[in-house]
Amino acid sequence: MTQTVLTIDKLAGCGAMVSGVDLASIDGATAAALKTALFDHGVLFFRGQSLDRQAHLDLARRFAPIDVNRFFPTDPDWPEIAKVEKAPDQTTNIGGGWHTDHSYDAEPALGSILVARDLPASGGDTLFADMYAAYDALSPDMKSRLKDLRAVHGSAHVFGAGGAYTNTDQQALSGSRETPETLHPVIIRHPGSGRPALYVNPAFTLRFEGMSREDSQALLFELYAHAIDPSRVYRLVWEPGSVAIWDNRATWHFALNDYHGQYRLMHRVTMAGEALQAA
Repeated sequence: MTQTVLTIDKLAGCGAMVSGVDLASIDGATAAALKTALFDHGVLFFRGQSLDRQAHLDLARRFAPIDVNRFFPTDPDWPEIAKVEKAPDQTTNIGGGWHTDHSYDAEPALGSILVARDLPASGGDTLFADMYAAYDALSPDMKSRLKDLRAVHGSAHVFGAGGAYTNTDQQALSGSRETPETLHPVIIRHPGSGRPALYVNPAFTLRFEGMSREDSQALLFELYAHAIDPSRVYRLVWEPGSVAIWDNRATWHFALNDYHGQYRLMHRVTMAGEALQAA
């Protein structure tokens, strides 16, 4: 398998659909081509794949070392694989709001590879939003206003004691004593592509540096609404054999919770990243 067989079709809104590759058996040249495409498009989608657990881990290591999420439940026999699971009797899903993973870490994760294992008959799609495009569409005045700002990102309000999952049927995700908080530039220079991207998100961005939460809200909410303009969003309809590889530095995602009474299980492997620099 070589990189020349890859077909990469840019999608309206966000990301690209990739065909002509078996993710369970890629060579070094193909892995390099996929990594470049990921940095260019923010998220890559694949159909008709057959990735067992070992192949899933091997694929992730082609991109970067594995970063085990401190909050998610894991596959008992495969601790590097996180289970994104919702049982038929549960009403709360995991990731049911716009976010980018691990922005609360000083070195945020590069991204994740999500594999569909058990899907509902309908529903459970995932939305992705393009943060390169969100930056590009900002007005010159807004770009200037944001250029030197940094924002505080945290996790306690979601995963800590009394966090968002505490009083839900996904309460196993809450109560962590390790709830990091860190600072990142609001406009980053993507370490892989070199392109500027908007780097705040509704789930984990708390406030701007030197400002209170209350004083930060108006501008943050304006940026959030801007980022999810429909022209910058793609909706992935999962099928058996679907795989998504996304870059946390260039996209947001949102797991829709519209399949109550049905089971859904996804396996996620997350890849380690690096400290982010201002654009």
